[in-house]
Amino acid sequence: MKEEHVILVNQSDEQIGTMPKMEAHEKAVLHRAFSVFIMNKKGETMLQQRAAHKYHSPLLWTNTCCSHQRVGETNIQAGKRRLQEEMGFQAELKELFSFIYKAPFDNGLTEHELDHVMVGYSDYPPEINPEEVADWKWMLPEDVKNDIAANPDHYTAWFKIIFEKFYSYITQHKFES
Repeated sequence: MKEEHVILVNQSDEQIGTMPKMEAHEKAVLHRAFSVFIMNKKGETMLQQRAAHKYHSPLLWTNTCCSHQRVGETNIQAGKRRLQEEMGFQAELKELFSFIYKAPFDNGLTEHELDHVMVGYSDYPPEINPEEVADWKWMLPEDVKNDIAANPDHYTAWFKIIFEKFYSYITQHKFES
């Protein structure tokens, strides 16, 4: 199987090249990524628990899905593709904001991403891909915030950073599903 490449970007999100995903994470090179949050009519957010065999952050809780755009793919197309691949369903997505973060891991890899955060809505249970996801659950954003404070080691490094920004955004803006 051909190794996945990520899109290298500058701080203005302009593509400056591509690199194998693992190499980009070893060298902590800035690359484009996305994070999807699915919410339901009760205002809950769908979280996923990463599969046990993931090369970093196994069995930790994180947002509904996240990954990297492919060359020629829009942020929304990438989000929809990965939502189907990981969680087994489709939803309309809306891009909320983007920002740059850097999160090193104990295994020597580093996420250095210009992350495009998107939201979508669904009330249906996912059909998770066990190669990607161990479990899932719905949680109210306030409960997620409190649980991250009480149990930070249960969540991925990037989710703690992204969720803080997502929570701030959703509390300042009114959504319509």
